[in-house]
Amino acid sequence: MNVPVTPIADRRPRLWARVASGGVDAEEAGIRRRRRFGTLLAAVWAVYLFDPLRQGWQLENPVARAYTIAVIVAFGVVYVASYWLLVRGPSDQGWPPRPPWLVVAASLAVQAALIAAAAVTLHSQMLGLGVYMASYIAFTLPVRRAVPLELALLIGFAVLPQLLTGQPPAYSLMQSIVLAAFAVGGIRVILQRNHELHIARQQLAELAVAEERLRVGRDVHDILGHSLTVITVKTELAQRLIDVAPERAKTEMADVEQLAREALAGVRSTVGGLRAVSLAGELTNARTALNAAEIEGVLPDPGDLPSRHSVVFGWVLREAVTNVVRHSGAAHCWVRVTPNSIEIADDGVGPRDSARTGSGLSGLRERVRATGGELTLGARPEGGFRVLASFPETIEESE
Repeated sequence: MNVPVTPIADRRPRLWARVASGGVDAEEAGIRRRRRFGTLLAAVWAVYLFDPLRQGWQLENPVARAYTIAVIVAFGVVYVASYWLLVRGPSDQGWPPRPPWLVVAASLAVQAALIAAAAVTLHSQMLGLGVYMASYIAFTLPVRRAVPLELALLIGFAVLPQLLTGQPPAYSLMQSIVLAAFAVGGIRVILQRNHELHIARQQLAELAVAEERLRVGRDVHDILGHSLTVITVKTELAQRLIDVAPERAKTEMADVEQLAREALAGVRSTVGGLRAVSLAGELTNARTALNAAEIEGVLPDPGDLPSRHSVVFGWVLREAVTNVVRHSGAAHCWVRVTPNSIEIADDGVGPRDSARTGSGLSGLRERVRATGGELTLGARPEGGFRVLASFPETIEESE
């Protein structure tokens, strides 16, 4: 199968437009921020290597001095590189990163080996570098894995060496290791919570967009379905009258033109979020549609309409009357309205036609449920179809 490929010349203007508008890809920007943060976090801790470097510089033996400085510098490079490698993963990985256990173990092994190598010349003075390992463990591992390793590190650097030499535990070093673990662990938790919050916000935004698209699609369907049905009926009537009653045919075509303009205005206002639907207005439209289809309508008096649920009642009336005109083949249509319900019934063919319960009524059911009501569809015992939208008396009007 041949897949069309957009030429580079065609893609270049869009690329430059994104660059000019500052629209750098969000994933790439996120990766860059994480890389900068990881390197910065490690570099801040590397400042504390100044004291071991000073001690190594003070060694009298030139070979020992060069060896010690080289080992300490290598330790700093490995420590910074360990953080830098953590943040080079794909953009869809979690944050903070959760590297494989072997990666963490390998980095800790190299750090421990370099500390042991520096201890050849500086001896116990290099035990303070255990703080670096503590911070790395706290940043890379979850709590359940980090705590045992931190305890082992605490014993291995601040307790065991001192006991072997007959000295008390290094309480100041113990304090430093614990504080480093808590500080970096706290940073990890904050980063993780912020990342989860960012993901949740993205999901909420996507859901909001999907809901708005559904609402607009439902509104456009209801508006065009009703208007186009009436236009079709009036056009068919005008075609039959064009020879026998030309003036009446002209009147019907004028109505068609007016309905087409209203439908266009309705779509525009719906897309713009300004569409207003009311029960009184839809009753007028329903009377016009039923008359055009030569269906006798029994409608309530506009002066006796309830103020509650006016908008959703208007949508129910619009969709139900549209289906009556389009699918029922009925001779009569009855509309009954109470403060908490609206019922539209006809004496047509009933629900045997699958179109009677299609996407329009499905969307209408969702609309009614969203406002706290329930939509009931079914055949009438006398024949025909019945649509009933009812609301509990405790539900307050939200329109």
